[in-house]
Amino acid sequence: MKKFNILILISLLTLILAACGSNDSNTKDATEDDSNKETITFGATTGPYSDMVNKAIKPLLEEKGYDVENIEFSDYVQPNNALDNGDIDANLFQHKIYYEAFAEENNMDLAELIIVPTAPMGLFSNKFNSVEEIEDGSTLTIANDPVNLARTLIMLEDEGLISIAEGTDPLTAALSDIETNNKNLIFHEVEAGQLPRTVESEDLSAVPGNFALAADFDLLDAIALEDMPDDYRNRVVVNSSDLEKDWAKDIKEVVESPEFEEIIDNEFEGFGKPEWMK
Repeated sequence: MKKFNILILISLLTLILAACGSNDSNTKDATEDDSNKETITFGATTGPYSDMVNKAIKPLLEEKGYDVENIEFSDYVQPNNALDNGDIDANLFQHKIYYEAFAEENNMDLAELIIVPTAPMGLFSNKFNSVEEIEDGSTLTIANDPVNLARTLIMLEDEGLISIAEGTDPLTAALSDIETNNKNLIFHEVEAGQLPRTVESEDLSAVPGNFALAADFDLLDAIALEDMPDDYRNRVVVNSSDLEKDWAKDIKEVVESPEFEEIIDNEFEGFGKPEWMK
């Protein structure tokens, strides 16, 4: 009986070790499969950046042999949650300031893969055809959130309409930082999503590109377009652990290709290109 019990114990140990070995092998295979995956799942917000995935990134990746799926989202929270959960492999909808703050707040380890051409903020007007025509005391609607407000002020300074106090961080510029207001513009702050509607009622409106396109505005109709810093341009974002995966490198490669830039020039007129493209 004692010998029989020992034999049973040895058999159980053998089975356990074999199971562990099998699990290790499966884990290794899963890792290898993930590195050399055949299907890449993107997530993008409905609108121009979903279009960019479908028209520019997807076909070029398919030429490399990948199957590409694109899941559309209607908000700016779920694409990062889906990425962190592993439901998607990459997303395209956000700039650096947003994704870094979101990742820190939600304990996520996200990283940018590459910056893409992005719809700039535009200064729109049904009253004036150029910046030079803007009259003294004109009304201007601007976004009331800190990020878009700062972008607006930098654009206005670039156009010579205002000057901002020296030493101001361009990423955090506020109305209180305006030093000179050359046209005595009257600022009205509203939610960014409402800005396209104000073009009819105000002399001028500074509309972020995504909201302008959602309202069927032509970016080239703006009397001025923002020369945005790269921090405000959208990027392909992945989990940090995936940065060196083969499929991630292939995404970066197709975005850097001349074919991608040609599609942008033909399909996304008015989009500002990142520094690496210039």
